Amino acid sequence: MRVVVVSAGLGVPSSTRLLGDRLAAAVARRTEAAVEVVELRDLAVEIAHNFTNGFPGKGLAAAQDAVAGADGLIVVTPVFSASYSGLFKSFFDVLDKEALVGKPVLIAATGGTARHSLVLEHALRPLFAHLRAVVAPTGVYAASEDWGEEGLAGRIERAAQELAGLMAGSRAAAPERAAEPLVVPFEEQLARLGARAR
Repeated sequence: MRVVVVSAGLGVPSSTRLLGDRLAAAVARRTEAAVEVVELRDLAVEIAHNFTNGFPGKGLAAAQDAVAGADGLIVVTPVFSASYSGLFKSFFDVLDKEALVGKPVLIAATGGTARHSLVLEHALRPLFAHLRAVVAPTGVYAASEDWGEEGLAGRIERAAQELAGLMAGSRAAAPERAAEPLVVPFEEQLARLGARAR
């Protein structure tokens, strides 16, 4: 299994990256998944060029492949103007539209104040629902005052447990979905109904 962290943090060190790392470590403990990190700040120029010329550079193409091939994603953005950052949104805008269909995703964000915590529900969750990902019920928001607090650790553990469960369920369900026919012939439906009536 492989978990990919998409971090839109801009600083070095970055609280956004730190939150992504803590979430990834909690998921890896439960799944023994390999973890790969995509730092969007390193891809900013390639993302901008992709918008203007329609082609990803080598680094961006590798990041896109990593995200598309992941068993689960952890996406973390700093809050800018009460929403996700432009760099964060731009990366998902240049991603293939089918790349996240059915993929388990854990959403997370960082900000200077707890007042921005609703960014998870008002911005991130709708974005990934639109991309047809399967979003874990618990999102994790970390304000500046949350670091070192017990509540943050609890939210990280709960969200990691949910993502690990979604990843395991997604992997286990894949062969069944592939084997099940999309259309069951009418005669077979009648035979099944007859068998149940006996």
